Amino acid sequence: MLADNNINSYLLVGAVLFVCGVICMATKRNGIGVLMGVELVLNGANVNFVAFSKFTRLGLDGQVFSLFVIVLAAAEAAVALAIALNFYNNHLTIDVDRASKLRG
Repeated sequence: MLADNNINSYLLVGAVLFVCGVICMATKRNGIGVLMGVELVLNGANVNFVAFSKFTRLGLDGQVFSLFVIVLAAAEAAVALAIALNFYNNHLTIDVDRASKLRG
């Protein structure tokens, strides 16, 4: 599919990843499933950044943006997993609907 080397193929893959991530975030009740959806959305954006940098005159800007997104995604995953573990220790579940009743 990606052998024809045009930008439309890469944008299609990025859009599919993005839509799968949004659907995953909207339908999952588990906190880990929501985090997986966020990662899919970020990876879809990364594919688009790299595709635009390859097929336009941006140079390495797309790859640099992708590296920043990967670093931010790793930090977000570490913080979110720490929050999920703390929530699990307190409530014995990581159901997102239970988290909406928190007061702080």
